[in-house]
Amino acid sequence: MTERVHPGDSPPTSGEHSVPKPATSSPEKPAPQPGTYVIQIPKDQVYRVPPPENARRYAHLSKRKPRRSTCRSCCCCLLTTILALLLAAAIAAAVIYFVFKPESPNYSIESVAIKGFNLTSPSPLSPEFDVTVRARNPNDKIGIYYEKGSSVKVYYDGINLCNGALPAFFQPTNNVTLFKTALKGSGIELNNAVLRTLSDQQNKGAVPFSLKLRAPVKIKVGSIKTWKITVKVTCKITVDKLTAASKVVSNDCDYGVDLW
Repeated sequence: MTERVHPGDSPPTSGEHSVPKPATSSPEKPAPQPGTYVIQIPKDQVYRVPPPENARRYAHLSKRKPRRSTCRSCCCCLLTTILALLLAAAIAAAVIYFVFKPESPNYSIESVAIKGFNLTSPSPLSPEFDVTVRARNPNDKIGIYYEKGSSVKVYYDGINLCNGALPAFFQPTNNVTLFKTALKGSGIELNNAVLRTLSDQQNKGAVPFSLKLRAPVKIKVGSIKTWKITVKVTCKITVDKLTAASKVVSNDCDYGVDLW
């Protein structure tokens, strides 16, 4: 229990005799200053553990440290697993590269037959392009599956003229395949300036077009087939005229892939 010590009594007035206090063996404590309160707490009430009303809060705080430690351990394990998987994938890719020595396929435009261009009429055009693409697979141990869902588009000065698709087929090792695709467009409106430019280029025997090919493929390595990979081919081609008897003057194709 706490002891409350009050200020000392005022001195006795005249006529009153002070009663002497009995002597004690313990030394006298200094009297506190007037208006000062001294609170003494017994030793048995000094808590080394939180009191019951704060026990829940203390337990909640004490449980946070293990959670942080557990989360940190989980993150470390996850990171280690990811690094191990990446390392294994890199090793597998290196083994495949050195064993099978893959080479990129080659693409080029063999011929283009054009219909539906009337440069003297302002009415909308319905152009048709019959394109023959040459695909070469130079690999000794790798085949290529061309899947459905491909697209072939022809552009002139950024204007999409016609669209089509490639046939689905399998290209074996060390193979050259020629495949034709028919591209069609409708309702293509060209202003007078574009029609005049096309007419001038045809008179010069050099009409430029851009062909963009996108094809989902699967690579066959031995008896294993990979996931779908998108082959991207962009060709800049120039023809001498806009007729079915047109000839390819030049073509330059760039090749790329999207692995995912």
